[in-house]
Amino acid sequence: MTFIESIQTCFRKYAEFNGRASRSEFWWWILFIALISFAAHLIGQTVGALAALATLLPNLAVTSRRLHDINRSGWWQLVGFIPLVGWLIMIYWCTQGSSVQNKFG
Repeated sequence: MTFIESIQTCFRKYAEFNGRASRSEFWWWILFIALISFAAHLIGQTVGALAALATLLPNLAVTSRRLHDINRSGWWQLVGFIPLVGWLIMIYWCTQGSSVQNKFG
């Protein structure tokens, strides 16, 4: 999946927590979020906050779909609230390859 396709897919599935997301879809989306956040914060703090708010739900949705791809529930995102250790676990999980068959489709 290309950068543009990934962004289009994530906005098309804005609040869709069902299904699966490939590694490329997830990581292109993360790059897009990083670039948008950086640019928005250069403009101003309020614009940065609005950009973060606008992309919060699709970010949660694509992360949930990515976890489904490795046969984990989307609720495992809550591990990310654990400082450092949780972030490392989430990065590890999101870099894993897809499960061929799992309960999420």
